[in-house]
Amino acid sequence: MDQTNPESPALASVPPGGRGEPDLDRLLRRVARGDQPAFEAVYGQLCRPAYGVILRVLRDPAQSEEVAQEVLLEVWRTASRFDPAQGSAATWVLTIAHRRAIDRVRSAAAATEREQKTADFPISRDEVAEAVEASLDRERVQRCLGGLTDIQRESVTLAYYGGYTYRQVAALLGVTLAAIKTRIRDGLIRMRDCLGVS
Repeated sequence: MDQTNPESPALASVPPGGRGEPDLDRLLRRVARGDQPAFEAVYGQLCRPAYGVILRVLRDPAQSEEVAQEVLLEVWRTASRFDPAQGSAATWVLTIAHRRAIDRVRSAAAATEREQKTADFPISRDEVAEAVEASLDRERVQRCLGGLTDIQRESVTLAYYGGYTYRQVAALLGVTLAAIKTRIRDGLIRMRDCLGVS
């Protein structure tokens, strides 16, 4: 059945509202009494707006469709709670949609946090010591690299940290292969002396 067609039986049996559409407040009161055609009319008018509100929060079309279905099922089950004195039917339904979308985001965030907590294992002292030592080694290497000439530092960095061959370094820097080999050899000697490596 086309629920957006104004000639559908669900809409034909409902008195129109001020804009030529069925009055959603009256429709919800009928839904509260278990009137399925009235619910179909509410669904036809509010499923897209509810989906739009949810999609703006979740940004995932598949999840948004799922939550929109949950929202409209909640409308069917809880229509008796609608109070026109508190606002329009559309506002009531879209508020439920927004609340459900926020709940889904919070639920996903809580699940992620639980997974992270279960994935965190206690770190042994050996691992801490290794991490500190590696950090100190990095600092020493950085300090020693700083003691090289610009040309040596650039050559060593490209060859040992950039993963380039000597020939590629020579091409990148526009110098001969022999000059690069000399720069890197001299740089490594200075690095060895700085680091105290025998």
